[in-house]
Amino acid sequence: MVQLASADNNTVMNGASKTNIRVFVVDDHLIIRRGLSLIVQDQQDMTLVGEAGDGCEAVDAIGNINPDVVLMDIELPGISGVEVTKKISETNPDTAVLILTSHEREDLLFQSLRAGAAGYTLKSTDSDDLLAAIRTVNAGEVCISPTMATKLVGDYLERAGGPEGSDSYNSLSNREREVLPLLAEGHSHQTIADRLKVSPFTVQTYRQRIMRKLDIHSGTDLLRYALRKGLVSLEA
Repeated sequence: MVQLASADNNTVMNGASKTNIRVFVVDDHLIIRRGLSLIVQDQQDMTLVGEAGDGCEAVDAIGNINPDVVLMDIELPGISGVEVTKKISETNPDTAVLILTSHEREDLLFQSLRAGAAGYTLKSTDSDDLLAAIRTVNAGEVCISPTMATKLVGDYLERAGGPEGSDSYNSLSNREREVLPLLAEGHSHQTIADRLKVSPFTVQTYRQRIMRKLDIHSGTDLLRYALRKGLVSLEA
């Protein structure tokens, strides 16, 4: 795991000591939920305080229990884990959410962090690393799995590239800024043309200009850029 801060594992941001970490598990797969629960219950410094199999149930329970750490799956019935994380960050700001997912998708990583997650780790991680991640986020630190941290750093360097780290977004015209998120969301040229009351050829011209100015060469890269800028969002 990659820790993006430094602190003793049993010390939170305000300096108070937490000798017993109260953990809540959220996953729609019963066998995974029970497995995680057993791992937590086997630790002397952790207590399992609850579990939930869907987003709505998780929001209600966590609001009442106020755990220290929530292990959060992303794909949940009802509302997504990202949306649950956002609600928790608003109603239970002292609760640290550790995303635990099988998805190595950058868009979900960014969405999770923007929603207030304290960490993002993969289900392929071993139990020792998972427990270390729980202790890390409980200590008020940010913890991201090495695979996802590499993607995060790569995207940061990509954004910081160019003359003096300038952002080419500022070079786009108002109309190009209007077209960019529509293209990133996958709308056809005809659909965009109808919405903006221009011709499909004009939309194609805007697309070419946007790609050239941003030095982007594919629709996937355009989507990644739009996600990083917060111009679009994806449902988990």
